[in-house]
Amino acid sequence: MKTRYILWTALALTLMLSGMGLAQYNEAPLLAERVASGELPSVEERLPVEPLVVVPFDDIGQYGGVWRRAALGTGDVQLSARLSYETLVRWNLEGSDVMPNVAKSYEVDEENRIFTFHLREGMKWSDGHPFTAADFEFWWESGILNEDLHPVAPSWLLREGELPEFRVLDDYTIQFEYAVPYGVFLRQMAYHGEGVTQWPKHYLSQYHPDYVDADTLQAMAEETQREAWYQLFWDQRDARRNLDMPVIWAWVPTVPAPATTQIAERNPYYWKVDPQGNQLPYIDTMIHDVVENAEVLNLRAATGEIDMQLRHIMWDNLPIFVDNAERHNFRILQWSAAEASNYMLYPNMFHDNPVKQDLFRNPDFRRALSMAIDREEIQMLAYVGLGRTRQGGVIQMSPFYVEGSDQWYAERDLDAANALLDALGMDQRDSGGYRLGPDGERFSINIVLAPVFGPWPRVTEMIVDYWSDIGIRAVADVVERSLHAQRSGAGDYDYSVWTNDRGLTPDVDPLFLLPGRGQAVQSPWFDWFATSGRRGEAPPDGPIREAYDLYSAVLNAEDNDELIALMQELVKLNNSQLWYTGVVGDLPHVVIVAGDMYNVPEVAPSDWLQKTPGNTWPEQYSRRP
Repeated sequence: MKTRYILWTALALTLMLSGMGLAQYNEAPLLAERVASGELPSVEERLPVEPLVVVPFDDIGQYGGVWRRAALGTGDVQLSARLSYETLVRWNLEGSDVMPNVAKSYEVDEENRIFTFHLREGMKWSDGHPFTAADFEFWWESGILNEDLHPVAPSWLLREGELPEFRVLDDYTIQFEYAVPYGVFLRQMAYHGEGVTQWPKHYLSQYHPDYVDADTLQAMAEETQREAWYQLFWDQRDARRNLDMPVIWAWVPTVPAPATTQIAERNPYYWKVDPQGNQLPYIDTMIHDVVENAEVLNLRAATGEIDMQLRHIMWDNLPIFVDNAERHNFRILQWSAAEASNYMLYPNMFHDNPVKQDLFRNPDFRRALSMAIDREEIQMLAYVGLGRTRQGGVIQMSPFYVEGSDQWYAERDLDAANALLDALGMDQRDSGGYRLGPDGERFSINIVLAPVFGPWPRVTEMIVDYWSDIGIRAVADVVERSLHAQRSGAGDYDYSVWTNDRGLTPDVDPLFLLPGRGQAVQSPWFDWFATSGRRGEAPPDGPIREAYDLYSAVLNAEDNDELIALMQELVKLNNSQLWYTGVVGDLPHVVIVAGDMYNVPEVAPSDWLQKTPGNTWPEQYSRRP
């Protein structure tokens, strides 16, 4: 097999340190005490043969300290997905490419079909058990291929509806082989891959029918008030609640959910070091306090009770943060949010009302509603003048950005909006001045939103007023986040609100570039696409089908230039058809950082796809005594 890519590994730096007489490893004082007492093996025994070397952003860190954070619910603590981001390969800081992580290196054949990963010999789970290819084999054979655990295979693993062949070549080498090219597979692994690396065979096999008698397993499930073995299995695998579940994260939960103060402590077997051989992480303890709402969380940030956080930190509190920064000794950073639009509207294209379905699928209807919005007023009043008025799609720093396309139908033009609606057969109005539908019946739009990641209730109130200016009656329906997800999944909405994140690298998840998807929407079109027509419903011919065909071509792209060109076509089609309506984007993510915390970069891209702040290597954050 001809190798196309081999990325940098920690081997060269490890050898350099050895040549400088720095092959000796160091550890946190708390762990040294446990080694001295015989509770733990030496740090050399706990680390892999080739640990990953992480170069700190500022200086070599100091051991110790606590990292205080806050969360809006017991499930809002993103320890694995955001704060200890451990996939086979991971995004670099800029989000422009992937690099080795759990895998010390990888190879890709020149056809972009065969992906080989070389693991770190001697790497261990948090309980000290070896981490090897056997764990990945368990994930595949007993997880992905088990229909009880995965009735439907994860769509990111499929190409043309088929899973790859998975192989274990030896104890530290695994391989995926696809029948057709899959040029974005490594980037998909960087995004989705934390689930791949969280299947400790030695622990989870105790709860799996491949290894335990069925009757015994059923009795175990019933003892925990579970009806089926797979419910018990998922419970045991949830390290947020089960302290016995081994992990490979920098911090291991010690006080888990559903506690309202959740605590995680340093992992003695963490497999990364700094250039001087100091085992990471530097910080001993991470604490999450669950608070009532975002207002309380932001108040805590303003009074110095949060040490480093951007999750749920809001722009409209920026003046308060500035006033309090010196008094409470914290810094204010502004990372680049990959939100093409913080507030994004999307219609229910699968509405059970045929009149609404026809209108919501009509681009002229969506364009009319977009041109009724006064984005400049929203920017000044709801976003304190920050960001840019625009449509959604991708952010300006994305390689897929198309100059000017984010301004299509973004200028307020009531005459043009009214003309489009009249032409759609909505030229009749009721006594209150609101338009009737093409069927002559009263027409209204229910906008469902959860007040999660921005000033969304206020923006929605303003949009309701703007749409009334063109005779469209709309009402805001503010719900709790889990209910929003339920209603989206069930198709119980007219228009819905979410944030247009994924704006830097949407080639790995074009959630807001493909029509009919949206947040938590069960889209039959995407289901059809992901399964090559085995399930779902074929997208209708025309621009909708063209969007899915374009993304199919992206997955088959032979090189980066072709991928960029295809993604730019998809961005232009999205902003022409307005599957989604943006308002204000290119905003900063406000980051609060305690004055004594360092190795936190001043500038970084911030997005769910990049697992921010995971892409900034939180394990090398440090605190000065």
